[in-house]
Amino acid sequence: MNPLKKITGDFRRLVLATMFFGATGGIFMSTLNNYLADSHGFTAANRGWLEFPREMPGFLIIVVMGLLLIRFRESRIAALAMVATAVGALGLAFLSPKISLLVVWIVIWSLGDHIIFAVEGPIGLKLAKRGGEGRRLGQLGGARNLGVILGVSVVWLLARYVGDRFDLFYMVAAICAAVAGFFYLRLDLGKQDAPSHKLVYRKEYNIFYAISALFGIRKQIFMVFGTWVLVDLHGVPVSTIALLYFVGSVLGVVLRPLLGDVIDWLGERKVLAFDELMLIVVCLVYAFASDLLPQPYDLYLLYGAYVLDHILFALRVARTTYLKKIAKDPADITPTISLGITIDHAVAMTLPVLSGFIWERFGHQYVFLMAAAVAVVGFFICLRIVVPEQSAET
Repeated sequence: MNPLKKITGDFRRLVLATMFFGATGGIFMSTLNNYLADSHGFTAANRGWLEFPREMPGFLIIVVMGLLLIRFRESRIAALAMVATAVGALGLAFLSPKISLLVVWIVIWSLGDHIIFAVEGPIGLKLAKRGGEGRRLGQLGGARNLGVILGVSVVWLLARYVGDRFDLFYMVAAICAAVAGFFYLRLDLGKQDAPSHKLVYRKEYNIFYAISALFGIRKQIFMVFGTWVLVDLHGVPVSTIALLYFVGSVLGVVLRPLLGDVIDWLGERKVLAFDELMLIVVCLVYAFASDLLPQPYDLYLLYGAYVLDHILFALRVARTTYLKKIAKDPADITPTISLGITIDHAVAMTLPVLSGFIWERFGHQYVFLMAAAVAVVGFFICLRIVVPEQSAET
């Protein structure tokens, strides 16, 4: 068999798996806050508390991945993750009359999501040329954004013509997850690789661990409280959230591969430091847009911040390319990413509870000022990134 043909076939299947996984995530991200507010009457404090159980699978991912890596390669683990995602989606669609059951299905969905986050980078890196890691992961990011476009388009169409039918939204998400799992299951890459270690901690990876914690903060600001500003303070409907996600994803289809090239060109240090600076700008917009501008211009600026932050999420792949370049052993990559996710979620599980309390007690501005202050610290941490010269060669 021609090896190039095999790689090309695997890449095609990986693109399709990533695209359908993106559709699932797009549906979830563009509807969750409206679902919680409209169907279950959540407040900002409730929304913050929900993040604790929702992020628990991410905190435990180092244990979960340690058990899975004993028996399965990354592509098989990805397929199992999509099964969990589909089950969680179906539960949200048809079996969530009470808050307790809602939490169960969100945790199951979250488990699938977090397993994928642990293996998607390593899977993509197996199909990357040396020096072109950013490009390859950027291409896959573009495929995911294309999937997000499909997912939010379905949400927008259904919301427009049949109303906010969350059961239909999540049924479609479950179907997309099942299709993604099928394509992950058909991947051949990694069959001859040595098994990954069950647990890895090296002091040489301390900067990676630190920027993983920073990403946990950034993720919560975008996923929870950034969106909550639009939904809770401005009453933005699910169709508009889906449209914003659609715009960000359309731009991402083009920009994510380009940003991957930028990572290869400028290096992870500059790219991740720039990302922290942009996060400061986004936080300040969320905090003060409505104090500085009259309606509806404040809302337009918030829309812009939402889309910008969505696009900049593409830069998170710089963490993965950085890890590959400093890894002492290729088998370290998947378990180290898993540990990074656990560290990320140690922050992600506690920050929303604190932030929800601050929001209710003092106002939303203080949540984003706190996040901006953390981003300043993150900027200086990212400036400490050093990639060995021999690892950066193409």
